[in-house]
Amino acid sequence: MPENIIRRTIGGMLIPLIQLYALYVIAHGEGGPGGGFQGGVILGSSVILYALIYGVEATRKRIKQKFTDLLCSTGVFVYGGIGVLCLLAGGNYLEYDMLPLGTPEHSSHLGILGIEIGVAITVASVMITLFLETARRDEK
Repeated sequence: MPENIIRRTIGGMLIPLIQLYALYVIAHGEGGPGGGFQGGVILGSSVILYALIYGVEATRKRIKQKFTDLLCSTGVFVYGGIGVLCLLAGGNYLEYDMLPLGTPEHSSHLGILGIEIGVAITVASVMITLFLETARRDEK
């Protein structure tokens, strides 16, 4: 890929802002538009943008396949783990207000936020994995 100072400079400034916006979308998903899926897509897209600007090999050096595999599993584990904690607390699966985290409203808020984080981790890591695996096939 040819060196392009404009693309690298603008990308270097935009990627952190895109990631910050992704965190905003994840954090405000329960009360407005957005959430874990949308925030995860934005977060994964920022890494894909990095790969398009700096190259796939540079991205693979920064983000190993084992790490994305671990993140995929971690996100699902967070989602399922919160559901199991709700069951252990005496409620139904994903009945957040049964979590022993203070008042039912506070427990519900933290439970939903945890679910959004788990979904975001899974979606972002799956997007990154799909992109990098597709790029690997194109190299062969």
